Amino acid sequence: MPRSLEAQYMEGLRAEIARHAWRWTPETVFLGGGTPSQMDAEALESVLSLIPWKPWREATIEAAPGSIDAEKSAAWLRSGINRVSLGVQSFSTRELARTGRRHTAETVAKDVATLRAAGIDRINIDLIAGLPGQTHESWVESLDWVERLAPDHVSVYMLEVDEDSRLGRELLAGGSKYSASEVPSDDLIVEFYELACDRLEAMGIARYEISNFARPGHESLHNMKYWKLEPYVGFGSDAHSFDGDLRGQNVESAADYVRGMSENGTALADSVKADLFSERFFVGLRMTEGIRPEPAEWQRFEEPIQRFVGEGLLEQHDGFLRLTRQGVLLSNEVFAEFVL
Repeated sequence: MPRSLEAQYMEGLRAEIARHAWRWTPETVFLGGGTPSQMDAEALESVLSLIPWKPWREATIEAAPGSIDAEKSAAWLRSGINRVSLGVQSFSTRELARTGRRHTAETVAKDVATLRAAGIDRINIDLIAGLPGQTHESWVESLDWVERLAPDHVSVYMLEVDEDSRLGRELLAGGSKYSASEVPSDDLIVEFYELACDRLEAMGIARYEISNFARPGHESLHNMKYWKLEPYVGFGSDAHSFDGDLRGQNVESAADYVRGMSENGTALADSVKADLFSERFFVGLRMTEGIRPEPAEWQRFEEPIQRFVGEGLLEQHDGFLRLTRQGVLLSNEVFAEFVL
């Protein structure tokens, strides 16, 4: 976001939150997108103070490694933040350099120590399987660092190829810029993911959702609301909301958001009725525990359920339906059958 828009953006953000009519008690808060950890303490407090029912059960802020110090950590805690998600991606210096990241493994270790010293011990570490130049050895190095730092939550994302990034566009075009030619094969990425599952489980950090792993009792309460189709409200550009019936999305760009809030008092771009019947499957099946379909749901989706059970991608247990380990790797193919 251009610096020239920052003041107006914050003004619009505070106005959007202040105008919201709360129909339920917010239990969790998540500050993500962009670099919320770069906000100064006063600006952060001015935003969070508008959200009622503090202290919340969970309040997370996404942070880039190297952007944390003792003063900032203390300010976050005073504002109600009790959980930090670090966008680490990798602990390999070589891989980080290829993606333009400036931190090192030692930077992350220092950040974790700083947060814990301030009283924030709920920490998530993000890793990406499939970065350019990634090898079995470098992936093991990252997992070794996770074991050393002992966070209570880890997210492991398999590299996604789409047009939203320079690397993704280059891969789709079959080019070699941005180290696209050094992206591991799909089979190797799957190998990395499965190795992470095994290593994290051995550390006591179990998978509870396709990309998320936690020690017992440390699952992300905020993200669980998404997967269980509970209501949530988003503020700011490209924020999404769900009230239990309708799904809304704000305009994507900061400039359009500022314009919408200043001229119309709203930045809502779209609102559509949710198909909860289908969504319960392709959202709920992301969770390791799966879902407990109602009789009408078993009947409606009987054909794909039985087919995937026969193929070893889904399994039934005590009335629950859940992905098998193989099903997790082919989850997009499974989910597509439940989108009507």
